[in-house]
Amino acid sequence: MTLKNYGKHEFVSPSHISSHKLTLKFFFILLPGLFVVESTWAQENEESQSAQEKIETVWQESAVTTVLFNQSSFNKEWQAGGVSNVSGNINLNYTLNYNKNGVNWDTKVTAEYGAAKIQSKENLQKTNDRLEVISVVGKKIKSSKWFYSGLFNFKTQFDSGFEASERTEIINGVSVKISSDVRNSKFFSPAYFLAGPGILWKQDDDLRVNIAPSTARLIVVSNQFTNPDDPRNRLDKNNKYFGVASGETTRSELGMALNSYAKIELLPNVELENILGLYSNYLDKPKNIDIDYTANLTLRVNNLLTTNITFQAIYDDNAVQGFQIRQALGIGVTYKLK
Repeated sequence: MTLKNYGKHEFVSPSHISSHKLTLKFFFILLPGLFVVESTWAQENEESQSAQEKIETVWQESAVTTVLFNQSSFNKEWQAGGVSNVSGNINLNYTLNYNKNGVNWDTKVTAEYGAAKIQSKENLQKTNDRLEVISVVGKKIKSSKWFYSGLFNFKTQFDSGFEASERTEIINGVSVKISSDVRNSKFFSPAYFLAGPGILWKQDDDLRVNIAPSTARLIVVSNQFTNPDDPRNRLDKNNKYFGVASGETTRSELGMALNSYAKIELLPNVELENILGLYSNYLDKPKNIDIDYTANLTLRVNNLLTTNITFQAIYDDNAVQGFQIRQALGIGVTYKLK
């Protein structure tokens, strides 16, 4: 699978990553750091935590919608080079936090879509596409910051994805290379469902880590991509599509999941949000840990205008043997309901 450069959204093609470097050491490195963070933050948050525990019921809801727009145009006399284009992105981030009698429930919904119209291209070029729901419910262990927890995670995309394909045909005795875009994914193909029990450490709504050592994951795909008799199939050299075997539409896994969330105020009106998801499949190559990391930097100009910088890195050897990198920069209008 090859991701390309569209407008101001830079996509870096995957480079080969040796699988033995991605080991379960991630978990043993992260856990000591967790206790360091807890010790550092404990003193300054002791009073606020005590006040929070006195509240019988807490519902906190937040919704942030951001619309980004970019446009460039050049007339035919322009000599310095350039391609006219227009692009837009719409992002929705919704969070719901619940706390009552030692029961804590955090839900986050992320919906993003972006497209660009480039003068030299006939069709719209997708620049961003993501739909994800992550929900963690926990029961507090005595008066600590630890909870027995249950995790649910769902991920897919809204629209079809395409990759460049090239074939050679003989026309009038001449070999001609023909390029075209071939569909390689679409809504609910792939779709990921993940659920399992675990343990949650939560400092507050802006800092939490959940570890689920016995987590089931289901990957769902469309049969058009796995049917060997369908010319639209996107089976790889191992006769699989996102890890799903030829002729199948699902793949079941059992493994360990780690999900963390941290939002930090770097400066007044400058926030950095970090979202990390790790998964190791016990049943197949457990050393090859799936990684999904997103960093969102928000610089607020005023109540409406913001500058957003997003960086996302994904490693999933069922999809491609390497890192998928996405970076986006935009200035847009943000509406916040809280």
